Parts: sequence; C-alpha cells; structure tokens
Amino acid sequence: MAERKKKEQQKEEKHKTMKAQSKQNRTRVLAESAVMVALAAVLSMFPIYQAPLGGTVTLFSMAPILLLSLRHGTRVGILGAFAYSITQLLLGLGTIAYVPTFAGIAVCAFLDYILAFTCIGTAGFFRFESGMDRKKKLISTAVGTLTVCVLRFLCHLLSGAVVWYEITKAGDWNEYVHQVGMWLYSLVYNLQYMVPETVLLLVAVPAMVTVLDLVPKMKKRGA
Repeated sequence: MAERKKKEQQKEEKHKTMKAQSKQNRTRVLAESAVMVALAAVLSMFPIYQAPLGGTVTLFSMAPILLLSLRHGTRVGILGAFAYSITQLLLGLGTIAYVPTFAGIAVCAFLDYILAFTCIGTAGFFRFESGMDRKKKLISTAVGTLTVCVLRFLCHLLSGAVVWYEITKAGDWNEYVHQVGMWLYSLVYNLQYMVPETVLLLVAVPAMVTVLDLVPKMKKRGA
C-alpha cells in the first residue's frame, strides 16, 4: 500500500514537472517569436533597393521569420509571420495610397501584405527534426527558403496583374506598360526585387543555420 502511494506521488511529481517545463517552453517560444518579428520589422525598414510602386530588396528581413518557422514548425511560424505581415502592412500604407478604390485597397492589402508575408511561416513544413544532422538542416533550409520566396512572389504577381497594372496604365508611368499584358508587366516588375531578395536569403539563411548549429558545440568544448 505504501509503495503504491509512493508511485502515485512520483507520478504526480513527474506530471507537475512536465507541466512546468511545457509552460516554460511556451514562454520561451513566445519571447523568441516577439524578438524575431521585431527584428524582421526593423530590417525591413532599411531597404537596399525600393521599386517605385512597392517591393524592396532588404538585408535578410525575412530571415528571422524563416528561422523561427524552421525551428518551431508551421503553427508558431505562421503566427509569427502573420504578426510580421501586419507590420509590413502598416509600413506600406504609403504605397497602398496609390490604389484608388476600396476593393483595390482590400485586394492589395491582402495579397501584397497579409498573404504574401504570412506565407513565410510555411517554411515550418521543413522544420528541423530532433537529431537532424547539419547537411539535412541545410537542405531543409534551402528548400524552405526557396518555397517561401516562390509563394510570396506568386502573391505579388497576382496583385500586380489584378490591381497595379491598371493603375500604372492610367497613371502613364511608362510606355512599356501600355505595350504588354498585365501578366508580363507584373512578372517583370516583381522579379526585379524578388530575385535578388531570394538569392540573398539563399546565401544568408543557411549560413545563419550553420552558425547557430555550431554555437552549442563550441560552448560544450569550452565547458
């Protein structure tokens, strides 16, 4: 009887410990998410190149959300990416002001900001699994980064064709716009910043993953 009671107490203590660890992990992930979203937002405010009607090349502004998604999966990644999309929407209000109709504003806000940047969280489908070696992590990172950039590009491509093509034609921005269809216009316009942005991320994010993977090992050696 005493032994049975002892086992029950041990089981209860184990349950409490696991519950406390789970709460601690959730707090840590929440704090990490907040830091990553803030860092991504700050990096996005210093573009290397800015297209005339929106779209920028930045110094790895998507990288913090990519790393968050790869580390913690789609749920955490998409929530963090959605929060980041709101910051981008607020920062992009000056660009949205070019859109003359309420319907156009709604479509632009959704495609160019909410959906385009929330897509970054889908990198969580390629999340790092426990025990995954560095080579597999780098492959997951590269595939996840490329997938996310393609998804974001498709959002901008659709918005460019549906919303921005008519605006540029009406505004007489360039004779080229009048000579091509909406899809070719949107393709060329959005490639000018998404290609360099993608290349920079494909170089930087795997490098960041390598560094983050090496730091714990260096600490162990130094201990």
